[in-house]
Amino acid sequence: MTEELEQILLQLTQPDNAVIQQATAQLKQAFKDPAIIPALCAVMSGSQNPQIRQSAAVMLRLRVKKHWKKISPNDRESLKAVVLQAFMQETEHTVQHSLSQLCAVMVKHETPDRWPALLQLLNQSTKSTNPHDRQIGLLLLNKVMESNPEPFKPHYCQLLQLFSTVLQDYNNPTALYYCILTLTAITAYTGSEEMNQMRSIIPSLIVALKHLIKADQDQASEAMEVFNELMESEVSIIVPHVADIVRFCSEVGSDTTLSDSLRVKALSCIAFLIKLKSKTVLKQKLLNPILQAIFPVLVAAPPPGELDPEDEEDDSGDGADNDNPKHCAAQIIDTMALHMPPEKLFQQLMPLTQACLASENPYQRKGGLMCLAVLAEGCADHIRTKMLSSVLQTVCQSLSDSNQVVRSASLFALGQFSEHLQPEVSKYCAELMPLLLGYLSSLNQAKVGHVTKAFYALENFMENLGADIEPYLPTLMDTMLSALNNTENLKIKELAVSAIGAIANAAKELLVPYFPPVIESLKGFLTTTTEEMRSLQTQSLDTLSVLARTIGKDVFSPLAAECVQLGLNLTDTIDDPDLRRCTYSLYSAVSTVSPECLTPHLTAITTVMLLALKSNEGITAHLEEDKTFVLLDDEDDDDDDDNNGEEKDAVDFLEDEAETDVHDVAGFSVENAYIDEKEDACDALGEIAFSTGAAFQPFLESSFQQVYEMRDFPHEDVRRAAFGAMGQFCRAQHHVWKENPTEANHQALQKLLDVVLPCFVETVRTENERQVVMGVLETMNNVIKSCKEEVFKNPSRLKELSHVIRDVLKKKTVCQDSGGDEADDEEQQAEYDAMLQEFAGEGIPLLASSVPADNFAPFLNDLLPLIMSKAKSSCTVADRSFSVGTIGEVLQALVSVPGGRGVAGRLSNRLLPVLVAGVRDSDPEVRNNSVYGLGCLAQAAGPIVVTDYPMMLSVFSNMLSKESDLRVIDNLCAALCRMMMSNVEAVPLEQVVPALVAHLPLKEDLEENKTVYSCLAMLYTHSPALVVKVMKPIVAASSCVLGSKNIDKDTQGTLVMLMKAFAQHHSADFQAAVTSLPGEQQAKLSSAISAS
Repeated sequence: MTEELEQILLQLTQPDNAVIQQATAQLKQAFKDPAIIPALCAVMSGSQNPQIRQSAAVMLRLRVKKHWKKISPNDRESLKAVVLQAFMQETEHTVQHSLSQLCAVMVKHETPDRWPALLQLLNQSTKSTNPHDRQIGLLLLNKVMESNPEPFKPHYCQLLQLFSTVLQDYNNPTALYYCILTLTAITAYTGSEEMNQMRSIIPSLIVALKHLIKADQDQASEAMEVFNELMESEVSIIVPHVADIVRFCSEVGSDTTLSDSLRVKALSCIAFLIKLKSKTVLKQKLLNPILQAIFPVLVAAPPPGELDPEDEEDDSGDGADNDNPKHCAAQIIDTMALHMPPEKLFQQLMPLTQACLASENPYQRKGGLMCLAVLAEGCADHIRTKMLSSVLQTVCQSLSDSNQVVRSASLFALGQFSEHLQPEVSKYCAELMPLLLGYLSSLNQAKVGHVTKAFYALENFMENLGADIEPYLPTLMDTMLSALNNTENLKIKELAVSAIGAIANAAKELLVPYFPPVIESLKGFLTTTTEEMRSLQTQSLDTLSVLARTIGKDVFSPLAAECVQLGLNLTDTIDDPDLRRCTYSLYSAVSTVSPECLTPHLTAITTVMLLALKSNEGITAHLEEDKTFVLLDDEDDDDDDDNNGEEKDAVDFLEDEAETDVHDVAGFSVENAYIDEKEDACDALGEIAFSTGAAFQPFLESSFQQVYEMRDFPHEDVRRAAFGAMGQFCRAQHHVWKENPTEANHQALQKLLDVVLPCFVETVRTENERQVVMGVLETMNNVIKSCKEEVFKNPSRLKELSHVIRDVLKKKTVCQDSGGDEADDEEQQAEYDAMLQEFAGEGIPLLASSVPADNFAPFLNDLLPLIMSKAKSSCTVADRSFSVGTIGEVLQALVSVPGGRGVAGRLSNRLLPVLVAGVRDSDPEVRNNSVYGLGCLAQAAGPIVVTDYPMMLSVFSNMLSKESDLRVIDNLCAALCRMMMSNVEAVPLEQVVPALVAHLPLKEDLEENKTVYSCLAMLYTHSPALVVKVMKPIVAASSCVLGSKNIDKDTQGTLVMLMKAFAQHHSADFQAAVTSLPGEQQAKLSSAISAS
């Protein structure tokens, strides 16, 4: 049979289809004969043709992989012997490769200990004096280890000894390569007993990589992965060697003679290290050396006659091209901004940046602007509070730079500032809008690349302007509508559609006059099916979703059903993940306006979204041979009836030419569009469930199960969206139970909470990605806010949630890099690390408002010191503001829970000094929150703080005379009102009331109107004569707020009652007060009174 088989395999390599078909039929037949195994062995070790030896090895591998149990014991033993013999005598590298993969699959079934000959061969060959034997020994070791890291654990110590020898074998780069790949494969499985050996290998690993770089840059680039693996699985191994690794990666990253891919790998290593171990990097004084190494990369000019990729005319503007060293250098600064305390970073970074900005060389100026741009996200507070006007001035000047490369970079920087430096950056509207509009009017539409950047800046800036956009609306909308109707260029149309979405976010109902022409255009784009319209359609769906949320229910509702149908028609006719995900966002937006329009289509909509979550589309595995294939389910066919199984092997072989074994997979990559689709599907399912309520009930369980599966998805954005949706499902079920309080609905809610909340707590503790943890904390807070006491029906829940909040505040979770290798005694931390703690802290008042105060008191006692420690004057403004703000919210929560007064009273002595100190803070937001907190303390603690009233009043009166910030003045008024409502007898009304009404109406914090006018109504019943004395300013203030959106229904009612009482009992005074008002306000007042 051996010769026939060799003949068949030879025919399969012929370039003739008829011959191949005939050979395929014969092969299927041959596979039914049990003698196929010995025959393949014979061909594999005896054929003269290397291609056929390789084919035989691949066929055996497939056979072994799926049908090992069916191979007779004698054949197994002889196969074990033959494969090793064949491997040692083989001279062709491709065949050795296939043979080593065959061994790897056999070890999977046999375990190393049942194949002593293999261990012996590995031992001999890797220690052989012949360099070639060492190479192929290490190749075999690498394949076998990569697919079976666990079974070899008992041999790790011996292996690591071998590696430390091999890594010194500098003249044998192939051996170094396989050695480092094998080290990478076992890193995740090593335990504490291997730590010291691993640590001691690092220095020789760095030297070995230097030699490998000289020999083969592609192999070196792949071998560099070892650092990421070490950092990810056992960062403590590399902490002692951080300085060496940084030095090595800096050298490689800044060496312009090396390939881009190798330099990118080295620079990415530095970014990853900063993300995981920023404190170590700072402690070992590596910040400056890193900056010195990457700045030349960041400001390098491209080769003569070329441009940087983002300056090319056809650049899509989304910055997707990150495989060049310059992009990586910017990414390192971005990572520093997100993970280091701003003070420490800016001290070293700013001198370099300023030198660049002042340079004659345009690429240096561009580098300086890119640097400012990437700082905006991570150091937003620092820039907003300490240097906003100077950086904006720099960017504005650069907008009119003589060099287009610099102008483009300044547009990018302005876009980043607009996104991250809110609300302060919007105050520069008058300076910036004319510049941006100038760009649009003078743009030569041929230069689409540059237009794209101008639109990016404009959109991000407009999005947050709110009503301030009004004066620019006519110009903006004329420009956009004319772009939609007149330009042939689809990219420009797409930019205009996107800009309309941004304008709508700011303008809301101010956009109504422009709505009809916009909708006509969008409908036109959405009903064509030509390929080149695809990204314009995607953008149109996005903008339609924004309009649904912003334009107002009355305007959008009539179109809601048609929009849903548009979406369904598109996804029926076009298979495109981007288009699908935009339809999900559209349905989600429509559900907030007209949930009833979605109800008939919920089956169709949820089916598509759940399929998107289940699908493996777009997930590819990377093979070493660089052939990619889509991972197929490689299920075991043992239970097939024999003939099918045999034939399937033959077929598998014929389709397996690319050597596609999952174990060669060097990693996964997922196409972004499919990740985005999964993320948007989670977001949309959550919101639709919440908006459609009872109508979603039939789909809740299946949706929940599928979303719950995504909580371990490799991509963090999908995980974060999945947790968000899980929270929405809880809130949706709570809503359904509230509307229809049946026992079944209640049980369903408790069942959900019992799965979701423990999952949240566990994730906060163990998740690596800070952004995911922030998302989970925010979602958890929303669930507690909505479901209140239902969350705490489970007796252990209060303790679990309090403890997880405590752990975040103590920086004890995995994502907070508390690796224990450095004491974190410093108060300075990265802004995002502080923000993570704020999300946790926001849970404290929510717990306080959901359970009886005495149940929460022991936990509150634990948590308060952690909050109060952030009020120290050495802390950042953000920390101080958060600290006193949280204290105020906790006190406000205690006002309305059973036992709250007693708990607040017991806390008053600890909290008063902190709040009084905050009132004297240099920052208005800290003062504001402290004043609010004092008012809430008076309200919550009641009589027990009366003895502190004189001190509090003198603090307030002192403040009123000096304070210039309008919001703080509003809160002072409200705090005085809370004191009076809590203990009217303890306040000298003759002095306080006139001072209060002199500062009405409130200017900024309009929510406090409720507090102020309830207090005035109470005072009128308590001391009418006093209130009548100040009737004139009260009536004047009331005429400003009555009938406006600045007060809620109840306050409107309270106020009208007060006015009517004035009119009835003190008509002369009241008339005099009204007559002194401007006519317009008189009219408002009388219509509000008569309307009630």
